[in-house]
Amino acid sequence: MHYEGNIIRPPSEAHSILLQATVGCSHNKCTFCGAYKGERFKIKTAEIIMEDIAFASNSCRNQTRLFICDGDALIIPQKRLLNILVEIEEQLPWVTRVGVYANTKSLKMKTEEELKELKKHGLGIAYMGLETGDDDTLKAVNKGSSSEHMIKMGRKAKNTGIKLSITVLLGIAGREGSEKHAKETGRVLSAIDPDYVGALSLMLIPGTPLYKDYESGNFPILEPVETLRELRVMIANTDLSNGLFHANHASNYLPIRAHLPNDKEMTIRLIDEAIAGRIALKPEHMRAL
Repeated sequence: MHYEGNIIRPPSEAHSILLQATVGCSHNKCTFCGAYKGERFKIKTAEIIMEDIAFASNSCRNQTRLFICDGDALIIPQKRLLNILVEIEEQLPWVTRVGVYANTKSLKMKTEEELKELKKHGLGIAYMGLETGDDDTLKAVNKGSSSEHMIKMGRKAKNTGIKLSITVLLGIAGREGSEKHAKETGRVLSAIDPDYVGALSLMLIPGTPLYKDYESGNFPILEPVETLRELRVMIANTDLSNGLFHANHASNYLPIRAHLPNDKEMTIRLIDEAIAGRIALKPEHMRAL
């Protein structure tokens, strides 16, 4: 396989075939992210992509899922992306689901009909980084989108039948903005009603603008108990019709896996137990991105 730079994939795609069709991220301006710094976004040539699919057809016969990397593969023009999916269908018929990262820019560029066509040819899940539903925080971290646009594009993906997984970041609003961030994120998640929500805890990356704010004393990192309180408020304000809210990423202090709405009250009680000190939290040295 031809890989360039950092290969980033969602935790749930750990055992998937990783097909790198793009390098970097089409936005690449978020203040907290250092994954693609110094990399110019590009779409790989059709020849290289097809070579890698052919390689996977011979060497990846035990993997039933495939993830198209990198940061925003959905932005690939419709005809080219459709050709990739058709080739996967033909050469890897055992693959049951293809996933991609998506942002509001790439979702806006695709019509619902185009998204449905991609779904017809195997695109089963899109991962979107919301981070926060608070417009002030979205602006501060240079996300390039508003909460209402996030809702609109998230609903657009949902309307096509593609599974939608949304990532949110605990601690991204600092201490003063914590409660507002939690409540507004719950509001936006409820409006989108995704199939999955993944809550990660912020871990600052040296060299990023947000890390520099931290070094200068302008951005405080939440203590573990403060992070749990933020998670509690977020879950309390999130109403999903039938979604999985999980906070079991390696960055989190307390593993959470809750089916909402059924597990909401039980999960809040679990968090309360942890806040009270009756449940041990993950030690700092064991946290990771």
